[in-house]
Amino acid sequence: MQTIDSDVIVVAAGPSGLAAALTAAQGGAQVTVFEKASTTGGTANMAAGLFAVESRHQRIKNIGPTREEAFKIFMDYTHWRVDARLVKAYIDKSADTIDWLESLGVEFAEPATMFSGSHPTWHLVKIGAGGYTPQAAAGMMKILTEKAKEAGVKIHLQTPVRKIRKEGDRIVGVVAEDRSGESIQGNAKAVVIATGGFCDNLEMIKKYTEYEHGRDLFSQRVPGVEGEGIRMAWEVGAERTEMNIELVYGMPAEMEPEVASIFREPHLFVNLHGERFMNEEVMRNPAFTGNAISRQKKRCAYLIFDGNTKNHMEKKGLHFINHVFPFTKFENLDAQIETALAQGNKQIFVADSLEELAEKTGIDFNGLQTTIGEYNKSCERGHDHILGKNARYLRPVKEPKFYAGRHYPTGYGTLGGIKINHKTEVLTKDWEVIPGLYAVGTDACTIYGDSYVFVLPGNSLGFAVNSGRIAGDHALRYMGAFNK
Repeated sequence: MQTIDSDVIVVAAGPSGLAAALTAAQGGAQVTVFEKASTTGGTANMAAGLFAVESRHQRIKNIGPTREEAFKIFMDYTHWRVDARLVKAYIDKSADTIDWLESLGVEFAEPATMFSGSHPTWHLVKIGAGGYTPQAAAGMMKILTEKAKEAGVKIHLQTPVRKIRKEGDRIVGVVAEDRSGESIQGNAKAVVIATGGFCDNLEMIKKYTEYEHGRDLFSQRVPGVEGEGIRMAWEVGAERTEMNIELVYGMPAEMEPEVASIFREPHLFVNLHGERFMNEEVMRNPAFTGNAISRQKKRCAYLIFDGNTKNHMEKKGLHFINHVFPFTKFENLDAQIETALAQGNKQIFVADSLEELAEKTGIDFNGLQTTIGEYNKSCERGHDHILGKNARYLRPVKEPKFYAGRHYPTGYGTLGGIKINHKTEVLTKDWEVIPGLYAVGTDACTIYGDSYVFVLPGNSLGFAVNSGRIAGDHALRYMGAFNK
């Protein structure tokens, strides 16, 4: 068996793991990272930016919120169902993390909101002079990887950790396996678990959440993210936490962004009974919409509009414009929809009559007729007396063709599993610290309660990087105490 000695071992090289590794290395620690995949970066390679408040960019623009305001917004949103000390530690660290990333060579665009009513906390990563792209954070992960190596971090790819080693009450390292199948005993004073949750483990999703992937949930699956870090933490005495999906909503099919965007507008939204169940304005918040759909029959819902509304969108663009869906005008939506249907999209429906639309979708026709009658009257009056939608979004459903898009709960990944404190130290069921063990990122993220805090956008990547830095800092302090 091969033996590797380090001060700190980090399990996985995603955003939280690389942040922890580089932070510890910059503090003088010898750091080893074991990564299961053949590349670094993890889910951050599909991300755009991260949360921060009181950053240099916000101060230049004189925009809020402040740390104190963000903390209040965060805790009010979650109804204080989360660890306030952990939330505060994360928020307070966030501006310094932007400075730290910039010192490494990461560039950021002007802080952005997710939707009207949210706050400009989303620090979008830039790629050179090109600006924002939906996967821009992949460039940030490349920089973190390079800087970690320059700082002496040893990164072993295709080398999964199989076990966390514990002697008495202390963590002493891990057992990993290299690409040839040979075991590696990694000795360390501290271990940081950063394996990214369990989004590719359908059994864990079914067992620990209320959803079944492929039936009533269509969340992202990142190959290899199977919850091993959580399982290994439990094996050495870590307490379990609430385990959730970072729930949003969407249409589980491949399609062009322009097509997806028109089915996320605040048009008529009904369930299989043909009934409205939410004020469609709320659709701008993906987490709230995912929650609402989850309460409907078969956990699905249909966004419906007619030919006139389709024509209006082609000319005027979207109501809900953001960095994900920035479209202000369209050309020939019918052709784009036909292309999607020809490619096998089973979530879009087009019909010449409401009766045909009901037959294709499975929506109860009588219920749909009643709802559309009520809805069209609300459009005529300019007042939605059923659910109170703003009059600017009221457009009748009258003129063929009729279009529907079927939505289900979706998600960006999983949340929670390992209980930690505000220092990211792993806790037992008796709330005692397991000396030398830390957990970061989505393996330990329970700060959202039951709904992702979209009013302060950028939290997925933000918590990952900041919790990693917090773990790196406290691992260094633990090592100092350990050596005395």
